[in-house]
Amino acid sequence: MIRYDFTMRVWYRDTDQMGIVHHSNYLGYYEAARSDMLRALGMSFAEVEKRGIMMPVLEVRSRYLRPARYDELLTVRITLREMPAARITFDYEIFNERAELLNTGTTVLGFIRSDTRRPCRCPEWFLDLLRSERIPTP
Repeated sequence: MIRYDFTMRVWYRDTDQMGIVHHSNYLGYYEAARSDMLRALGMSFAEVEKRGIMMPVLEVRSRYLRPARYDELLTVRITLREMPAARITFDYEIFNERAELLNTGTTVLGFIRSDTRRPCRCPEWFLDLLRSERIPTP
């Protein structure tokens, strides 16, 4: 299992007139955590694509428990519970500065070849990257 914490501050542009984060922004928070986690492992999504693999989002689930508010510091905890095959599943928990759980979510991404746009299994080099677990567990 790989777990990674990504911290970010809520921007004004992400909120509605009441200063509460609009529900659509949580998907962006998930993506930011995924990208940052991959970078912490030593590779960017740009590098994955240069190697001929694309990872489209196939499924998203998000559960809103409490509102996030303008200027709060959020921690997006991303967890990879199992090694991928043809798909990779990430789980998310978003906490505010008081460690209150605000949101939980899941994304499922697939692996496709850039040249054919056809599904493929997770490349061995990507599995090796995940196995390295170069990032500390919080």
